[in-house]
Amino acid sequence: MIYVDADACPVKPEILKVAARHGMEVTFVANSGLRPSRDPMVKNVIVSNGFDAADNWIAEHCGPGDIVVTADVPLAARSVATGAMVTGPTGRVFDQSNIGMATAMRDLGAHLRETGESKGYNAAFSPRDRSSFLETFDRLCRRAKAYAPPTGDIP
Repeated sequence: MIYVDADACPVKPEILKVAARHGMEVTFVANSGLRPSRDPMVKNVIVSNGFDAADNWIAEHCGPGDIVVTADVPLAARSVATGAMVTGPTGRVFDQSNIGMATAMRDLGAHLRETGESKGYNAAFSPRDRSSFLETFDRLCRRAKAYAPPTGDIP
């Protein structure tokens, strides 16, 4: 299953294209309306406007072998903890080896913005970011399809 933090996701068309090629289900989760799809492999979940409602829904539903697409580092950390494979819309992969540093850098950036040391402008989403996402997302889809959950009956 692919879960997408969809409120501000710039790569929704790319996700649909790659997921269709791999025959994988996609769930878009958002606080506001999403364009409905006739594709039975695409599901839209609208959550309340509550703080982190979409993030909470995704974190509660994702697990090993799933893919989560989000730019939100705290959601990425929660998803990695469940065993999900996580990528941002720029193709940045979050996993056990780098989620601690990503969280620390996010917290440092927030502190610098709060103290006025940084304006906190994000770089514009570029064609290179889109290309990097497509490459990463396709690789994660192949890995997810090959995922075999551990079984307890192997001696």
